[in-house]
Amino acid sequence: MIKTEYKLKNGLRVLLLDTQAFPSVATLLLVSAGSRYENKKNNGIAHFFEHMAFKGSQKYPSALSISTLLDGIGSQQNAFTSKDHTGYWIKAPLKHFATVIDVLSEMLLHSLLKSEEVEREKGVIIEEINMYEDLPQYKVWDVFEDIIFPHSPLGYPTTGTKEIVSSFNRQTFTNYMDCLYRPNNAVLVVAGGLNGQESTIKEQIEAKFGSWQPKPTQEFVPINQQQARPQTNLISKATEQAHFVIGYPAFSRSSRHKYGLNVLTAILGGGMSSRLFYELRERRGLCYYIQSGMELYEETGYMYTRAGVNVSQVKIEQAISLIIKEQQKIIQAKLKKDELNKAKEMIKGRTILALEDSFDLASFFGKRELFDQSEKDLETVLNKIDQVSLEEVIELAKQILKPDKLNLALISPHKKIKI
Repeated sequence: MIKTEYKLKNGLRVLLLDTQAFPSVATLLLVSAGSRYENKKNNGIAHFFEHMAFKGSQKYPSALSISTLLDGIGSQQNAFTSKDHTGYWIKAPLKHFATVIDVLSEMLLHSLLKSEEVEREKGVIIEEINMYEDLPQYKVWDVFEDIIFPHSPLGYPTTGTKEIVSSFNRQTFTNYMDCLYRPNNAVLVVAGGLNGQESTIKEQIEAKFGSWQPKPTQEFVPINQQQARPQTNLISKATEQAHFVIGYPAFSRSSRHKYGLNVLTAILGGGMSSRLFYELRERRGLCYYIQSGMELYEETGYMYTRAGVNVSQVKIEQAISLIIKEQQKIIQAKLKKDELNKAKEMIKGRTILALEDSFDLASFFGKRELFDQSEKDLETVLNKIDQVSLEEVIELAKQILKPDKLNLALISPHKKIKI
């Protein structure tokens, strides 16, 4: 892969990633804008605008005109909203890049935000919220993050609530866009088989995004976690399966220990041979899915284990007890070198395999550029994983997996459980 990075005069950072493969490209625009930049009055606006970007621009005045044009070049397109960034992407044959960059710039720089479209889309967003309410394996995440990030936008649901979303008008969007959607707050990535056309691509990017005006952007409110005792939130609901998240506060994405934490979560619940998958699913048949992972932000983060288990109260309690027991084993240094090495090789292998896809490639490098992470190339990341030691993983388990720092969110038919 050949990586070219530069910056437009307005501050927009651009990455060109030439895979020297098939002549198709993923074009991804990332903006440091997400639900953690919101407040109680506009919670959900980041996600709502992600929808509105596809509803028409000055040049392409309707959702149909945008979708018809993109379907006509055989593209795939979508967008996503997270806690601290939003992304818009289009994958298409290289020969249609001029159309792709034109549409992308129109959607984000010249969105019409018609009042009638806003009102119509409210119904769509509300139905999306209703959908998540009926999917406890997703809803439990909102419950968990509300516990671990109390009284903070990091704990807000990305979709917002039906009441807040219903109050939005065109001014809500323009105020939001003015605060965050600026070139100095964004990264544009083009990844795929560029076939030596970098100079043409640069010209087309400059033509479409060069006039985007920079401006100081809104800062998020940092969180100061001071958890002194375990916290739980048990939602009683008629379900066929109990869904829960167990998690602990961790550290920021800039911490040098993030690679060690990645290895720790892989050992616990990173694959079909992981400790938790084997103990809960293979040996006891308690669950269908179980996984451990981490979410890291600018100044904070957490590690988690999520699972969908048998709805019996006894089996829910058994599953939670087994998870905590496996965590304690690592604290007690019951961890061997071969298990550590297996976890590291799994992480490295899956990272490499994921980058075969041009969108994942764009996302991998784009997010590192957006968040100014020091490890911006794949080789450095893989080396950092290799350097994780047995002692570091055990020490991280001791620091993080403390009983008084436990947070549990559970959706099941039961009102009480024993931990």
